[in-house]
Amino acid sequence: MKIFVCVKHVPDTASNITTMGENRYDDSDTKFILNPYDEFGLEEAIRIVEDKGGEVVAVTMGKESATTTLRSALAMGADRAIHIKTDAQFPGSSITAKALKAVMDEDGKPDMIFTGKGSVDTEGFQTHYRLANAFGMPIVNDVSSVSLEERTVTVTTEIGNGAKQVVRMGLPCIIGATKGLNEPRYPKVMQVMKAKKKEIKEIDLSDLGIDLSDEKLRMEKLESAPERSGGKLLEGSVDDQVTELVRILKENEKVI
Repeated sequence: MKIFVCVKHVPDTASNITTMGENRYDDSDTKFILNPYDEFGLEEAIRIVEDKGGEVVAVTMGKESATTTLRSALAMGADRAIHIKTDAQFPGSSITAKALKAVMDEDGKPDMIFTGKGSVDTEGFQTHYRLANAFGMPIVNDVSSVSLEERTVTVTTEIGNGAKQVVRMGLPCIIGATKGLNEPRYPKVMQVMKAKKKEIKEIDLSDLGIDLSDEKLRMEKLESAPERSGGKLLEGSVDDQVTELVRILKENEKVI
């Protein structure tokens, strides 16, 4: 069983992001983490291999700093890691999917591919679908449970308003993991130390014959969220406060 897990190096959502120009941000002082949704996919892949045998290969595409995310994946239990190197901050989903497929084709066809349901930075929710299309594989996203029996996988997917759907598909396939699929493990100190010594295979995007200029979907503008204005404390009796609140909502906010 060969399972690839696509992991993304993303800014911690608690970090303050400073935008630079039209479609860039200053990442020199930004804390990065392994995309949380990808962690669920990685944990599930590791559990399957622990039970069925095989190997887990973590793969990412990004800057030199993305190596730390691959180290985290190795510490959790991935057997190998591949880094597709590019200086682009937002390489685009079609280019990323094309690069991921090229690397997987070269490394050996996967039985399964796990991703997160999306990334917490751009929330594009496109790369795994494009990858599935490129491979001609079935894909189910937002998956909260996985059961594998021989070459058939049964998954439960969240479809909104508390409703769930059970889907069965044959291997190879792609699964987009969501919160609740499992509880990702915390690597022990020894595992972290071993991960630091493991070799990470590095491949330049250009060596795959892929040009960033071929990306059809580009980010046009990146803006920081406007600062919130201070709140207003209402005073007086309850009746007075309600009257003032209604006036504000009607005259200032124009929501009623």
